[in-house]
This record gives sequence, C-alpha cells and structure tokens, in this order.
Amino acid sequence: MATTTMTMAKALNEGLRRAMEKDPKVLLMGEDIGKLGGVFRITDGLQKDFGQDRVVDTPLAESAIVGTAVGLAIRGYRCVCEMQFDGFVFPAFDQIVSQVAKLHKRSDGVYNMALVIRLPFQGGIGAIEHHSESPEAYFAHTPGLRVVSCSTPNDAYWMIQQSIESNDPIIFCEPKSRYWEKGEVDLDNPPHGLYDAVVRREGSDVTLVGYGSSVKTMLRAADAAAKEGVSLEVIDVRGIAPVDFPTLVASLEKTGRLVVVQEAPRTASVGSEIVAELTERCFYSLRAPGVRVAGYHVPYPPARIEEEYRPSVDRVLDAVDQVMGFES
Repeated sequence: MATTTMTMAKALNEGLRRAMEKDPKVLLMGEDIGKLGGVFRITDGLQKDFGQDRVVDTPLAESAIVGTAVGLAIRGYRCVCEMQFDGFVFPAFDQIVSQVAKLHKRSDGVYNMALVIRLPFQGGIGAIEHHSESPEAYFAHTPGLRVVSCSTPNDAYWMIQQSIESNDPIIFCEPKSRYWEKGEVDLDNPPHGLYDAVVRREGSDVTLVGYGSSVKTMLRAADAAAKEGVSLEVIDVRGIAPVDFPTLVASLEKTGRLVVVQEAPRTASVGSEIVAELTERCFYSLRAPGVRVAGYHVPYPPARIEEEYRPSVDRVLDAVDQVMGFES
C-alpha cells in the first residue's frame, strides 16, 4: 500500500491530476486556475501538463462558467468548475438550481449532469466579506444535487475523484482553513464510499456530528472532555446530501445524546435537518434533546472577530454539558 504525507491542497491537486490522467473528457474550468493555479493553488501545474484546452482560464463570470459546463456535460464531458470563494457561487445560483439540478430528470435520463462544482467554504482565514460563507444548505435543499465535504487530505484525494466519476452533479465543499494541514494519504485504496459518514473517534456518552472544518474542532473537544471523564463519539458526516443516517442512528442509539456542529447559521440549516431527522428515527433512544452548535444568525463578521462567530471547543463543550445534564 503506497502512502504519503501531504496537505489537503496538494491532495486535491493530485486527485484532480489522477482523474485527468484516467479520463481525457475531464476538464477544469475557473478563474485564474491555469497559469496561476487558482487562488489557493489547488490546480497548480495542471495547465502546464494538460494544456489550455483541458484547464481553462475563464472570465470572471460564474454563471457563464457553470452554463458552459452544462453544455459540455450534455456532450459527455466531465467538468470540474472552481468557484474562487464560497460567496462567489451566488451569481451561478440560477444555473445550478434551475439547470444543473434538473436536466437529468427533465430529459427523462437522456442527459447526465456529470459536473463537479468545487466550493472553498467556511471561514478561519481572516478574509473579507463574501470569502467565508457556508452556503451548503441552499444546495442540500435542492433535489437533484449532491453535496459533500472533505475534512482530511486522504478524503480530499479520494472524494474529488469519486465525485468526478459520478454521473450526478456534485457540490464539493472544501474547508479552506484546512487546506494547509497535512495528513497521510493512501494512494491505492479509497477508504470509504463518497457519501459514507465516518466515525473519527469512538465514544459512549455523546454523539458529536459535523463536517468540514468542524471535525477538527470536535476532535479537540473530545480530547478535552476525555480529561473530565466524558466520552464523545465524533462522526464526520462527509455526505451532506444525502446524509448517511444509518451510521448516525447506530451511534445515537448507543449514546442517547446528540450535538451537531457547523459553521453555517443554525436557522434552516443542515444541522437542523440532522437533529430533526435523528429525533424522528431515534426518539425512544434519546436521553436529551439534540443541540446545535453553529454560527450566529448574522452576516459573517469582520476577520478580527470571526473566532467569536465560529464554533469553538468551549462552545462544543458547553453543548456537551447541556445534554449530559438534561436528565438531572
């Protein structure tokens, strides 16, 4: 088994490279992704190796990027569209929810929308407005779209390839604050299915559920709780739409307590849906109501106070105390 250590950014780069080597119909499109390699250098070196016809520098027009990819998908190409930042996806919103999500069904299955939209999302990099959004709930709410998020370099390497191979349109959410963190990558064997939830740490007292940048926060909280004798089970959802509920149910039936962690505001969110669905499925196993730890229902704040907005270890532990103390 060939393994190596690399950052998440490098793992995404290598995953894209491998997908392009395997299938000549895989194309990359985005703003400054060619010679520059993208603002986060995810596509660094790919235009040099695969040419300008397969790594396309586009105008600053997200709607045009996605609209062009729709036409190419109809012709059998597999496009990977980069949105430079999460907040820049909204000019393409109509294309995504009106065309990308619906053309397979509208054509009665004649056309596949084998299209991946890479979306650097969440905060933690000290950026300005429109550069630290968490818009995943908009897309998870839309029938016909799939939404996933990686949290480790190994997942990034394999999930981007699995997404490109899928015939469904996929919103691929990348936690930009984790781009430069290193981890082991198995270059030979994908560890999980694309939508599988993964238990990152086993525990017995409380189930912690999250995705993207929140996974590291939950693991740090689990380390802190263990020192106080509280055992937290940490689950990385990975598949935001669809959610792997059987894995979550199995954990919650064991612990009876649920905390969901996300950077997005809590109102009408992915975390809200997870709490509601698990309450329906596991009502008689619950020992406390599910609790959400989320961003506040305000526009993303200036960089100097963003850590007051994002879920922290202390906020997660407060939620753990809340569900642990409910019975008493």
